[in-house]
Amino acid sequence: MTAGADLHALSALDLAAAVRRRDVSAAEVTEAALAAAEEAGTEVGAFVTLAPELAAEQAAALDRRLADDGAADLKLLGVPCPIKDLNMVVGLPMQGGSAALAGFVAPYDDGIVTRLREAGTVMIGKTSTPEFGLPCYTEPDVGPPARTPWDLTRGAGGSSGGAAAAVAAGIVPIAQASDGGGSIRIPAASCGIVGLKPSRGRVSPGPYGVEGAGLATGGVLTRTVRDTAAALDVLSVGWPGDAARPAAPSTSFLAACDAAPGPLRIGILTTPVVAADAVVHPEAAAAAQRAAGVLEGLGHAVDVAPVPFEAEQWNAFFPIWATMALSAPVPEAAEELLTPLTRWLRDSGRGVTAVEYATAIAGIQRLTRQVATAWDAFDVVVTPSLAQPPAPIGSIRDDADPAADFEAQKRFTPWTSIANLTGAPSISVPIHRAAVDGVQLPFGAMLTGRFGDDALLLSLAAQLEAADPWPAPPGAPGPA
Repeated sequence: MTAGADLHALSALDLAAAVRRRDVSAAEVTEAALAAAEEAGTEVGAFVTLAPELAAEQAAALDRRLADDGAADLKLLGVPCPIKDLNMVVGLPMQGGSAALAGFVAPYDDGIVTRLREAGTVMIGKTSTPEFGLPCYTEPDVGPPARTPWDLTRGAGGSSGGAAAAVAAGIVPIAQASDGGGSIRIPAASCGIVGLKPSRGRVSPGPYGVEGAGLATGGVLTRTVRDTAAALDVLSVGWPGDAARPAAPSTSFLAACDAAPGPLRIGILTTPVVAADAVVHPEAAAAAQRAAGVLEGLGHAVDVAPVPFEAEQWNAFFPIWATMALSAPVPEAAEELLTPLTRWLRDSGRGVTAVEYATAIAGIQRLTRQVATAWDAFDVVVTPSLAQPPAPIGSIRDDADPAADFEAQKRFTPWTSIANLTGAPSISVPIHRAAVDGVQLPFGAMLTGRFGDDALLLSLAAQLEAADPWPAPPGAPGPA
């Protein structure tokens, strides 16, 4: 059990159970994860900072608690879980993928970091993210690009690219992530793993953060639906002052994975929404069709879902994205250190008037009603996660023309941001694989549910996983 390969093959829940049984110590698990982070993590560009001293201290403390019978109830006992470098871990650098934040050291733990530590995880390091998490690729100027283990010439997606690479490479079974326009689901699809964007308000930004426009939420990346559900049970504990919180499940999100979800009404949509000119790779469409076919075979009713809004309507929300970029805490003297895309977005944000911003916020609320009406006949809508296979490094980033870069990102991800605009839960599952240019690559199917129906969505995803299991990524030990 203490062999590194054996440890890396375990899910987060199975690893926690092994530590709980004392088959292996938290210290041994941590040592194996840090060794893998040094080797495989470097190959896939997963980490910007490793924290061996902090990790060893946390693991030793857990082992002492377990010896005193005081840690057995921790859901993720001894599980190594790195933190995305957009979240603060006290005493560690947080650069946010930007040269403009060089030298900043976090003064406190963000709430999501606290919740994961309370559940028994061990923080082994900070994972790579693009500058301020803005693009859908992870190619920061301050470090190497994050790569998918399926093909090291292709990116891990973004903005939680380092987190996804760490999970897919078998370094850790779970990694903290966040999603403001697809930033959990995009790298999940690129790396052949599981990524859930929870319903708006499900994971609190507290106690230090605020809800803002409500597009972004915290979460995790894992290799199994059950690990994702267990993490959501941990992360959905709120903080005082939360503006709104969806109703909790009657049992738990993990228990929902063992409950029958159906029969449900499933919609399938492979037509691009956010970018009408997006070209959909046939294997990307095949992933959604495969998922829908399996679900139909399980007794769910499947029908074609309509395009819920015209692509031009999405452009009305650009002021929000630009203003979000402008709100990043960049010292005036450091503006020249920013990437061309970030500078372009911030310059655009400076031109947004208060009325334009308020109009965009109201437009999101109207669009939410429009999508709900268009998809009212369905409990869940299935789409491809991405329009294309994992993108080759540098193929989307365009420093010479940031506006073209932004449009290329929309064409790559023409469905993910719908759930951010509406606040709905949405999960990418790695149900399909296919050879592209002679290399086997993952293709995700994305399941988007009704607002607040996270438990139902996880139940359906778990049913899909059981009916059509996906293999471990090439870098992660597991069934072939």
